[in-house]
Amino acid sequence: MAAVKTTAVAGAGSVAHSSSEAAFARRAHYYMTLMREVEDRIERKLYRQGKIVGGVYVGRGQEAICVGAGLAADPEDVLFPCHRDLALYFIRGIHPRQVFAQYMGRVGGPTGGRDGNMHMGDMKLRIVAIISAMAASVPVACGAAMALKYRGSKNVALCFFGDGATSRGDWHEGLNLAAVQKAPVIYICNNNQYAYSTPLSKQMACEHVADRGPGYGIPAEIVDGNDVFAVNAVTARAIAHARAGNGPYLIECKTFRMTGHAAHDGADYVPKHLWKEWEAKDPIRRLERRMAEEGWANEGEIRAIHAGILREVDEAVEWAEKSPLPDPSTLLDNVYAPPKGA
Repeated sequence: MAAVKTTAVAGAGSVAHSSSEAAFARRAHYYMTLMREVEDRIERKLYRQGKIVGGVYVGRGQEAICVGAGLAADPEDVLFPCHRDLALYFIRGIHPRQVFAQYMGRVGGPTGGRDGNMHMGDMKLRIVAIISAMAASVPVACGAAMALKYRGSKNVALCFFGDGATSRGDWHEGLNLAAVQKAPVIYICNNNQYAYSTPLSKQMACEHVADRGPGYGIPAEIVDGNDVFAVNAVTARAIAHARAGNGPYLIECKTFRMTGHAAHDGADYVPKHLWKEWEAKDPIRRLERRMAEEGWANEGEIRAIHAGILREVDEAVEWAEKSPLPDPSTLLDNVYAPPKGA
């Protein structure tokens, strides 16, 4: 039976696709900070101003997971984000202005104004659009991984979800099928302690989400989800495992949702002491402290990065607001795939 391992911190040389830890830290810091600023603008300003179409769900406090994992993947690996993994889109080349246009229902968004908020993807960039019932992506990711395997590709699928998804039937069915078929898929759990308002202790009897992996013969690791280096290292190992034909891998990232389930949720059900405890573990502040301690960036350089991202976001919002709403005459376009030869 596969064992559950715990990864506390990544050691030197474990950073994937980077010749130096300093270069990785700067790149990771940029994407994490950009995600935080874009989501803050959406949740705390544009949504309150009535400019957002649909609901708003953000990953505040969880940025190290999607960034650490996303930077470990190859461009041809297939990504299945959940609703708290916005930085995956930025890593693959989607611009913040497209994200703002998406949330405002404008033609400049990836779906051309046909769907609000996070229901977006880009198959050219190997990003599969989010399915609202989070666990529903798990068997789909298994299917994508099986397709990669049948084609003789060495690429893998990375599927993200929350702790609540692991209590659904389709999650278990997907993991079981992936294990039996030795599908090259990495399952990454953003364990932020709450499935909407349900704490982890009220939704499962085992101590860790990772405990569920060995039951299917899947190796599993628990990692500090607020340490971008540790997340990157464990994801790189999991990808290597899957690329070698050894089947799926389960990663549980321990973190905390530093906001409500959605923009309309005040999260009064969360004990007040948890906010303070996890704020001290903020993944962005944590990375900035390490960057300063290691001499990778001084305080002035970090302030300059924040200022540059703020300007980038300001310009992106302005562009998105100028993007037109979709033409009603195109409402039925792309509902069905065109006939062959059309």
